[in-house]
Amino acid sequence: RRHGRARTRTRTRQHAHPRPHRGRLVSAVAIDPYAAAAPSARGLYGLNPLAKLAAPLPAMIVLVFVRDLATPLALTALAYLVLLTGARLTARLGLLLVVALPLGAAVIGFGMSLWVDASRVDTSVTIVQIGGWSLYGGALMIGLATGVRLVAIIALALIAGLTSTGPDLVRAAVQQLRVPYRIGYTALAAFRFVPRFGYELEVIRQAHRVRGAHGGRGPFAAAARWWGYIVPLLAGAIRHAERVALAMDARAFGAHPDRTERHLVPWRVRDTVFVAVFWIVSAGILIAFFPWTL
Repeated sequence: RRHGRARTRTRTRQHAHPRPHRGRLVSAVAIDPYAAAAPSARGLYGLNPLAKLAAPLPAMIVLVFVRDLATPLALTALAYLVLLTGARLTARLGLLLVVALPLGAAVIGFGMSLWVDASRVDTSVTIVQIGGWSLYGGALMIGLATGVRLVAIIALALIAGLTSTGPDLVRAAVQQLRVPYRIGYTALAAFRFVPRFGYELEVIRQAHRVRGAHGGRGPFAAAARWWGYIVPLLAGAIRHAERVALAMDARAFGAHPDRTERHLVPWRVRDTVFVAVFWIVSAGILIAFFPWTL
């Protein structure tokens, strides 16, 4: 009976605490949320962040100087094509791209058209006539060109913004652009501060709520509550920064010219191909749509 009870207890313990399978690997992202993107990631997520910044940069610079409507429209379509095919967009982001940005372009374009000098466009078609004031088609086209140009710059910036993380960008800048790692990893530490501040802010709010401090409604009560949050939040930030500085100093951070990287963000052939193809397509759009006769 004793041996039988012992065996039963052993089996119960084994079932209560099963051993992990030896061939099973734990994802690095589950351990470190700031881990680099996996080399097998598909679409835009597998590209180097610097490639996603370098590809649309010439087009964004050109958009600052163009004044026509066709060029920003074509570049916006290119940015949308890249985002919709290479990024895993949520419903909210998809709604932002499909509805919010075009609506914003329309509102900005109409607002800018109201400020256009009427003497410049008085030869165009009159769209709206209210008393002595007229809205001409030329003014509306100029305003829409401004709104679409702004949307095109935002859409091109979202190629890197929606598919890259700040830590990956810092690592790529340190590894490919030779940014001193003392500067780069200071920025990486700042990225890690952000979620910690959010957690500490929530703890401070709960503590104030339990103690009944800064109650009431209205703008003055809200301002008093935020002032009560700022002081302990700054104190916690100073303490955390001091602990990080002591830890970095204890590990001889910055004592050597180079640093061994834990997470590599390499530049691959596909990054070069992506940048080259994007530049060629952008140049083709500029040649085809830009009014060179102006």
